[in-house]
Amino acid sequence: MDWQSSRYTAERMQLYAITDRKLFFSRAALLDQAAAWAAGHVDYVQIREKDLDGDALADLAAAVVQAVRKAGGRTRVLLNGPVELALAAGCDGAHLPSRMPEAAISAAKARVDVVSVSCHTVAEIETARNLGATLALFAPVFEKKIGENVVPGQGLGALSAACKAGSPMPVLALGGVTSENARECARAGAAGVAAIRLFMGKGWMGL
Repeated sequence: MDWQSSRYTAERMQLYAITDRKLFFSRAALLDQAAAWAAGHVDYVQIREKDLDGDALADLAAAVVQAVRKAGGRTRVLLNGPVELALAAGCDGAHLPSRMPEAAISAAKARVDVVSVSCHTVAEIETARNLGATLALFAPVFEKKIGENVVPGQGLGALSAACKAGSPMPVLALGGVTSENARECARAGAAGVAAIRLFMGKGWMGL
């Protein structure tokens, strides 16, 4: 799905689940959850397992793709990693950090169907839009605790500015998003929400 050729509405938020296999008892449990996301019409599943090496990451990605495809629906699987691995695993696209060279983002767009980019400033959002990214994740929106550290959120005002700057490219809210504040993100202009823990339970099903 590409924003240049598709439309989205605020009435139905886009849902973007991010994996963390360490939160599951087993690999099978993660694959079951990926299938549940697909069956529940989650739009994107990003495989984010940065501690895995190439072969292990590609193997897990291929398994997630298979689980999602078997469940049916239109969920797109993205790999947070090299485009080559994403293609080898059968993923629909890749997720890239905004700090990557602009040429790398453009090259990825030419090779895969979907490219999402993590952004933290309006300038990064504008760059992602200009380079033809399919969508951007803007973070952190809300305060988030990582271990003993608390990462302050930029707030809904910053999210709103990012969404306006990115238009017509969809901008999704990331960072401390819960089932309680997700609608606030939509009212601020976000096309949807992205998260890890939000999609571990069942709260996302009501979004």
